[in-house]
Amino acid sequence: MPDTALSTNNDPSAGSCHDASFLHLEGISKSFGNGADAVQIVAPTDVRIGRGQFVSLLGPSGCGKSTILSIIAGLVEPSDGLLWLDRRPIDGPGADRGVVFQQHVLLPWMSARENVEFALSCARPELGASARAEVTDHYLNLVHLGHAKDRLPGQLSGGMQQRVGIARAFSLEPKVLLLDEPFGALDALTRHSLQRELLRLWEADRRTVVMVTHDVDEAIALSDRILVMNHGPDATVTRDISVPFDRPRDPDTLPDDSEYRRLRTSLLDSLTRDETTGDAA
Repeated sequence: MPDTALSTNNDPSAGSCHDASFLHLEGISKSFGNGADAVQIVAPTDVRIGRGQFVSLLGPSGCGKSTILSIIAGLVEPSDGLLWLDRRPIDGPGADRGVVFQQHVLLPWMSARENVEFALSCARPELGASARAEVTDHYLNLVHLGHAKDRLPGQLSGGMQQRVGIARAFSLEPKVLLLDEPFGALDALTRHSLQRELLRLWEADRRTVVMVTHDVDEAIALSDRILVMNHGPDATVTRDISVPFDRPRDPDTLPDDSEYRRLRTSLLDSLTRDETTGDAA
């Protein structure tokens, strides 16, 4: 592991050296309400994310992280600003973006297999029935659910349900995978296990990922970059930090690295200082 100084990009829009503007947010903002009652939740924000990067949006609860993710997903319209994915404008939901929410959002009357196959039939209609079944089995096996593929969501644990959601999202082969605190509703042991499952899947696939989290350790363990947001309202990205650990990486050994401890302390200090400032404002 490199024992280097903390790597922080002064420009929050900085990306990777290859295809740095694969996902590009320019001046994105979001306000709720009208006229004098309007509240700006997200102040103008500029971000560039490179193809194949795993980027975390880190910040205190309620700062607008999920709002930005929903704007990228096309589920929420920005009040101002422009978005591009692979040089094409984002103006609504699309199959080029897959979303995994904190809650699994599975259809309760369909089995795990049927939930994945149904999503495939909508997002990848070119696949025939046999191809859909093959893709479904592949991704359910990758998340260790091949034995449970015919169970209904109500017959699965919370962690297993979220595994189905992750398998479904990867199976759609989106250009960008958007994760909105996907492990936030799970117990610590299950969360630990699924973080490692996600890391294993991502390292085999290297799909572009944007993940919302308020968990500093999760952000460091999984990410190439961490975009730190300040306390809302009027929240925006205030720091863009490159995570200085090689891949593949073992999250269980990272805490032994002095650079990990320095990075963790720096991030916690930023969040604590900003939250205190926000409360005083």
